[in-house]
Amino acid sequence: MNKQCIIVAGTKLRLIPRGSMAVLEIRTLPDSILRQKAKKVTRIDNSVRKLIHDMVETLRAEPNRAGLAAPQVGVPLRIAVIELPEHGLITLINPEVIKKEGERIVQEGCLSIPGYFGEIKRAVTVKVKAKDRDGKQFRLKAEGLLAQALEQEIEHLDGVLYIDHLESEDKLFEAVQEEEVAEGEESS
Repeated sequence: MNKQCIIVAGTKLRLIPRGSMAVLEIRTLPDSILRQKAKKVTRIDNSVRKLIHDMVETLRAEPNRAGLAAPQVGVPLRIAVIELPEHGLITLINPEVIKKEGERIVQEGCLSIPGYFGEIKRAVTVKVKAKDRDGKQFRLKAEGLLAQALEQEIEHLDGVLYIDHLESEDKLFEAVQEEEVAEGEESS
C-alpha cells in the first residue's frame, strides 16, 4: 500500500493511506499553540479542504463533541467546525463574532482541557460572519448551544479558552465519569 506522511504546520500527524481520512491529535494545555492567535486563511485550496475534512473526522471520532478549532489540532489557522444534531455541520473559515446579545450562565467543557468543565457567562445570541469551505461568505445568527459553540470555537482562534472566563476557581469542576458516580453511590 502506498503510504504518505501528513505534515501540518511542521507537526507530523501520522502515516495514513493516500486518500483516506485522519483523526488528528487533540492538543491540550499547556500546549502553547492554544494560546496563540491563529492566522487568517488567505486561500482555500486542497490542503485547507483536507484539513477541514480531517477536523470533521476528529470531531466525529468520539461522541458528545460539538466543535473543534484548528489550533486544537496543532494548526494555527482561523478554521473551526461545529456539528450539532439540530443544526448539522457548520464549517467556519476566518469567522468573526459581529454581535452578541444578552448574557447567561452555562456549563462548558473543552477537548483541550480534558476532565474539567466550568461555569461561565456566554451570550444568549450571537451573530457571526465567516466563509464556508468553498469560500462563500455567510452570516449566521444563533442562540442556545449553537451560540455557545460559536463563541467558544471563535475564541480558540484568538488563543482564549473558557477557563479565561471563570469568575473564580470554585467555578471550575472536575468531570466525573458515570461509572465513578455509580461506584461512589454503592459505597455510601
